[in-house]
This record gives sequence, C-alpha cells and structure tokens, in this order.
Amino acid sequence: MEENKELMRCFVAIEMPVAVIKEVARVQETLGNWKFTGKMTELENLHLTLKFLGEIDKEKMKKVKEELQRIEFKEFEAKLIGIGTFSNFGNPRIAWIKIGSKGMFELQKKIDEAMEKIGFKKEERFMSHMTIARIKYVKDKKGFLEHVSKIGIRGIEWDVDKFCLKKSVLEQRGPTYSDLEVYEL
Repeated sequence: MEENKELMRCFVAIEMPVAVIKEVARVQETLGNWKFTGKMTELENLHLTLKFLGEIDKEKMKKVKEELQRIEFKEFEAKLIGIGTFSNFGNPRIAWIKIGSKGMFELQKKIDEAMEKIGFKKEERFMSHMTIARIKYVKDKKGFLEHVSKIGIRGIEWDVDKFCLKKSVLEQRGPTYSDLEVYEL
C-alpha cells in the first residue's frame, strides 16, 4: 500500500512546434538585451499549461488518464499574438507570449470540467500563454516593461492536434518534463 503514495507533480499541456520554438528563441535573445536577474525558460520546456494538477498519487493518476482519454475534441489552429508580463506589486515576475485560439479555451474548459469530476478545483481564470522567462529582479522596472512592449512577435500559426499529460521533476538546474500520456485530437 505504501508504494501507492508515491506522488508525481503533473500538468496537462500543449507542446510547441519547431517554428514557435525558433520564434521564442529570437524573442528571448531580444528580451535578454535588458539586464535582469532571473532565467529564460529552456526551449525544450516550452509549453502552454491547460491544467496544473499538482502532486498526485498513482490512484488519482489512473482516474486522470481515464478522464482525459474520454475527451473528444477536434484539431484546431493556434497563433502567437503578443508578449507581456505578469507583475507582483509592480515587480515584473513572468514574461510570456500570448497564444490566440478559440479552440484552446474550449479544450481547456473540457479538460477543466473532466478534472473537476475527479476532485480538482476549476481554474479561476485561464490565460492562453507560455512562460518564456522568470524574473527575480530588474532595476529599471518601467524601462524593462517598455522594452518588453516593443518586442515584436511574429504571428506564427500552427495546428494543435494533441495535448499531453506531463510529469514535472524539479531539480537544482530547473524542471525536467516528460510525457506520461499523449492524447490525439
């Protein structure tokens, strides 16, 4: 029975195609022209989180997989549409790229509803974005925010044809993500 209590940190996500990863690399380079303390998201870790599940045991994992398997959804288009930051008390903390897609919101809602059936709390608000940098400290906040707002994003479009259940292992050098299950749309 004890072995069943092994917990895994998990989330449901959309992975990014090569064209998007290349665009993020370009944007991160531009973002890095401004001095700040923090770190860029590793390109291999880029994703859009549809639902963060947190630490779950094997029993809960089985239910999560069953519910996600039941989701029926059609492939849809997504597009990079802008850049911005989340701030905490006026301090920029996260730099992100927004992803536009009606389908993304609908898929997230279906996943949220499926997970709510098995005890997960519904998202209060979902913003379709991918984190490209985590900021610990920036001296000139106003200048940094201005710099970010001037970074142009290429409106790359792609078809979303699957979502993944991912495991996150937090290590000293940063998180490592791996697929537990892939769900084709």
